Amino acid sequence: MNIYGMKVGESGTIKEVLGDPKLAKRLKALGCVRGTQVKVKLVAPLGDPILITFRGFDLAIRKNDAKNIYLNV
Repeated sequence: MNIYGMKVGESGTIKEVLGDPKLAKRLKALGCVRGTQVKVKLVAPLGDPILITFRGFDLAIRKNDAKNIYLNV
């Protein structure tokens, strides 16, 4: 499952980050690495952006980027 497929309030553990190499590198630098707990906090009415919480802070990501973050639920 990926973050895009989750509903508000659901959480999971990051399995891998794929997609654009620049985005993956940026997310990893922020601490979005394998084994990190992630929770979906808010989804905009049209589905873009998605607000996630991990490691004590919130991050807004686009739905296309959320499709590339795979989780163990």
